[in-house]
Amino acid sequence: MHNDCFYCTKNEELKDLMIEIKSLEVSTLYLNRDQTHTGRCILAFNQHKKEIYELTEQERKFFMEDISTSARALKNAFAPKKINYGIYGDLVSHLHMHIVPKYENGVNWGEAFVNSPKQKDFINNEAYQEIVSEIKYNL
Repeated sequence: MHNDCFYCTKNEELKDLMIEIKSLEVSTLYLNRDQTHTGRCILAFNQHKKEIYELTEQERKFFMEDISTSARALKNAFAPKKINYGIYGDLVSHLHMHIVPKYENGVNWGEAFVNSPKQKDFINNEAYQEIVSEIKYNL
């Protein structure tokens, strides 16, 4: 655990950016508060690691299973045409994967999703809870 990492401390900064959905085998699934892409989630590895190559073979296997489980839940919940995946970590060095449903003729269709769009789509608490419930149901 790193005291300066919001994924490790689960502090207010984390809660301002995302909503915890569920803990999986080796990671935790969060709903990104920016819902420019409906259902956009982040899957954070539970231990503080920076890179995939730092994981053991078994941790990598379980992390990929958690990614697959999460993506399948998003596909079943929201029927996107495609799901994009992104691992960055330049500014937040805790290993995490962006799992972003993409919708034909929707925002960023046909190109990579914009990680930090200029105009974000923040919704009300009731709408967040509906999305979280739909994802949980499909996990």
